[in-house]
Amino acid sequence: MIKGMKKITLILLFLFLAAPRLNAQKVYVTQWKSEATHIAYVTQWKSKANVTAFISKWKTEAKPNTGIWYYTEWKSEADIIVYYTEWKSEANIIVFFTKWKSEAEWKKQ
Repeated sequence: MIKGMKKITLILLFLFLAAPRLNAQKVYVTQWKSEATHIAYVTQWKSKANVTAFISKWKTEAKPNTGIWYYTEWKSEADIIVYYTEWKSEANIIVFFTKWKSEAEWKKQ
């Protein structure tokens, strides 16, 4: 009985500590390509993008890999670090920005 309670307590503790990381896609924009986790090219055509991003004003609204992004000023707080490039050939994600949250999506690559 006590072993089972310890196991449940550990699982709940893990979920409690991991929940903030799982519920937010906070984005930090860097000027340095070498520190980026994603190199992004912005397109004007939704059909060409693999990420349709909606920029949220609220940190709690952002979700992982959904395309709902919240820009943060702090690199240490970010889930992803993005460098925007002018060259499509060097990008690993192609982003289209939308005005509608319902259009946001992150297609599998």
